[in-house]
This record gives sequence, C-alpha cells and structure tokens, in this order.
Amino acid sequence: MDSVKKGVAFSEFAGLNDEACLAQIAAAKRALGRRAVVLCHHYQRPDVYRFADYTGDSLRLARLAAETEAEFIVFCGVHFMAEVADLLSRPEQVAILPDLAAGCSMADMASLPEVQRAWRELGEALGEEPEQLVVPITYVNSAADVKAFCGARGGIVCTSSNAAKVFDWAFQQRERVFFFPDEHLGRWTAYRRGIDLERVRVWDPSQPLGGLSRAEVQSAEVLLWKGYCSVHQMFVPQQIDRWRAKFPDGQVIAHPECALEVCLKADWVGSTEFIQETIRKAPPGSKWLVGTEWNLVTRLAEEGAREGKVVHFMGGVMCMCSTMQRIDPQHLAWTLVNLREGVVVNRIEVPEPTASWARVALERMLVIS
Repeated sequence: MDSVKKGVAFSEFAGLNDEACLAQIAAAKRALGRRAVVLCHHYQRPDVYRFADYTGDSLRLARLAAETEAEFIVFCGVHFMAEVADLLSRPEQVAILPDLAAGCSMADMASLPEVQRAWRELGEALGEEPEQLVVPITYVNSAADVKAFCGARGGIVCTSSNAAKVFDWAFQQRERVFFFPDEHLGRWTAYRRGIDLERVRVWDPSQPLGGLSRAEVQSAEVLLWKGYCSVHQMFVPQQIDRWRAKFPDGQVIAHPECALEVCLKADWVGSTEFIQETIRKAPPGSKWLVGTEWNLVTRLAEEGAREGKVVHFMGGVMCMCSTMQRIDPQHLAWTLVNLREGVVVNRIEVPEPTASWARVALERMLVIS
C-alpha cells in the first residue's frame, strides 16, 4: 500500500446515500478479502456493525485483530481503541480509524499535561516523589500518552472487567491509587474492595491540588479523577425505581461507569461483555432493565425477543455514544475503497517512546488478568 499515492477524496462519499455506501463497502470487503479486518465495538451503529468481522470491547478486538493475518485493521470505534489496536498488533499491521473525529469525551477529560501537573501537585502534597507512594491506574478509555505515563511510573491499565484485580495488584505495590479518567468505575471498584469511601477523594483537575486540602490528599487511599462517560451519566436511581414498580420480578443490570447510586440499586454490575453474557444466559421470559449504551441494548432486546425476554433501555431518552456514531457508512466505504485502490487513509500510529511505555502498562494488566 502506498500512503503517498493520491486516493479517492471523502467528498465523493459524503453525499452518497446509505444504500449506495453499503454496496461499496460490501464490494471493497470482497476485493480485500483477508487483507483487511473490520472491527466493531459493541456501541457501534447497526448500519456499520453489520459489516464487522469481529465485535466486542476495545481490548478484546485489538487482541483478536493481532491474531489474524490481516494487513489492515479497520477499527469502527473511537480514537483510543484504534491506538490500542496499533499498540497490540504486529509491526507489519496497520491500524485505521475511518473518521479521525471519532474521539471519546471521557478520554479527553484526562489529557497528558493535566495528568502531569496533577502528579507534580500530588508529590508536593505528599512531601516526596509520588512513585514511592502512589500507583497511577488509567482506564483503557484513555489516550496512549496517558497509558505511557502510567507505564513509566510503575502504573498500569485496567478495563471494566479487571479493575478489581488491578486494584489488588496496585495496593500490593504502594499504599495509594490515583485512578483516571472515570471516577465512577474507580469509585465502584473501591467500594467493592471494601475501601472506606471517606478515604476515596475526587481530584478535580481544574482546581489547584485537585480542589482538595493537603490533609485530604494525605489521608486518601484512592484519588479519583473527575471524569465520566456522558452516556452512563444519563442513568439515575429513579429510573430503576419506576422499572421495579412496573416489573417487580424484573432484574436490573448496569455498567460500572454508572454512578454509584445506580450501581447500588442494580442486581448486577459489569462490563459490556458481562451484560451481554448475563442476559443471553437468562431464562426465557425474563425481564431486564439495562444501564448502558442504546445500540447495545437495542441489539440485546432484538435477540431476547426470540425467547420472550423483555429488555429495556434504562434511560428516559435515546442515548448513544455520539462520537462513535461518526463512524458511518460513508466513512467506512471511503476507507475500504481507498484500501482496495492501494491507499491508506487515517492511519493510527502511536510514536515511540510513547508506544513502548504504553505497552508496558498494558502488558502489566495482561499478566495479572
């Protein structure tokens, strides 16, 4: 493939209707064969999801792609997911994001300069180098340079599935944890581990010393970055109360990116993979209220209906991952047609030494989980 060779401009696809794009995607996939693998995150829109070679969460997809013979990994997700695919793939594989504007608002809430400044302030408050006292943990929903920051300081990455194991490992290393960028996953994990929530503090990066006093920093076991997923912020306990009043025999399952008050009212709390597995294994006729992204819940509802299962979305309004919706049929068609013509567009490549340190943090996680 020649990344310098002039390819087909996106403007030629922007005005195409979905039906024309779907035909272009199918034809390009056939022509490329095993040279390209299309990955779709669980939250991806249906008209793109239908073309997935593999579906799953970001880490699973990246690892699966690395095991294929594909030259090109087309990640229908968001920017940090394509970065993880680049980090974990073989050197000869190329990771691609069909639309570079497909970012993650949560990941953007913890930029590297902000994290570096917080780390310096943390050291000043503790009176010594933070590396001696604090393990930095970043959720996989973060930029590669933030992952690298953790890797270089004895820290680690976690997912919503393995956060508890990662916390256990971290406290074996040092006496405190600094967790970013999602405060809700961090709080739920600390709560499940039995940590007194009085010793769990939120670090607001917009405030000096995170908006905390020196004493509060020194007494904290867990410091949580003030960040969140805009989708999971939509869910509130009252939605669960209304569901239980209508379906007393129904069950509630939520993602740990939801607020603690929502998780405490749920019957089950777990990752997207856990949510899917739990509902799919549930008995026919069971009823479920699900607190996660709308596209995933809709897919589960359609599957469950064949067994008489009732699967409802927790939110009061349709709530999708808006940035992931940017990966539409037009962008996927543009990407694949260019690949077929010998041109790589929107390659995601994490530079050195960021890539090496980010892999360190990821590999620590993979070893313990």
